[in-house]
Amino acid sequence: MTVKINKLSPGVKRILINDPKTYNSLSYKTLSSLLKAFKKLDNDKETRVIILEGAGKGFSAGHNLKEVRGIKNRSNHLKLFKLCSKLMMQIVEGNKPVIAKVHGAAYAAGCQLAASCDLAYSTNSATFATPGVKIGLFCSTPMVAVSRKISRKRMMEMLLTGDPISAKYAKEIGLINDHYSPKTLNKKVLEVAKKISSKSNLTIKIGKKGFYKQLEMPLNKAYDYTSKMMTLNMSSYDAKEGISAFIEKRNPSWKNK
Repeated sequence: MTVKINKLSPGVKRILINDPKTYNSLSYKTLSSLLKAFKKLDNDKETRVIILEGAGKGFSAGHNLKEVRGIKNRSNHLKLFKLCSKLMMQIVEGNKPVIAKVHGAAYAAGCQLAASCDLAYSTNSATFATPGVKIGLFCSTPMVAVSRKISRKRMMEMLLTGDPISAKYAKEIGLINDHYSPKTLNKKVLEVAKKISSKSNLTIKIGKKGFYKQLEMPLNKAYDYTSKMMTLNMSSYDAKEGISAFIEKRNPSWKNK
């Protein structure tokens, strides 16, 4: 089984890429299993936050190059890359916040996977790269996710050199939120996940959808769209309860947990 799901605490589930022999490579089978897992948890009412991590020595080395080399026709290559893109879109468009917990290497489509998550934390020793240029296969799909997290010049440097960057630099350029020792990373990620899971599920759902959608809009359209989203949010029970709880100096009791 290349993908496993388990419960870490109430409201928090973990998806584990469990193929350490291939450095958690994103084979067609693993991509399919990950997509299925994310869809399952997105429809699971008990799940409020998803943590994604890899087993073994690293997060993910990206596509399985042995599998890629063995594909003999263009249509099957396209099928593989479209499946990968579908997974990334599921993470972004899904209702549940996703936290990448990265150790070791996150390379190529593995770096894309970490960048696609809403939040990303890593070990101090983690490295990130879009190294496709070194093997004659430019990281075109990985750059979609990564370029939406960092500036163009820094993205092009990663793409054109293929060189890995440190966790410290990844934080500086906005690819990850922070980095810690392995022991602290486990504690920190779970703390963040629990904090998010304590919020209104409906509010998080509305907010996540609105965040990504407004990013691609011109400024005036973004304000028009988010004004409508705020109005929609304000009409919910949880918004009314949250405001009342704040004014009355008490903890809110969410209807949409």
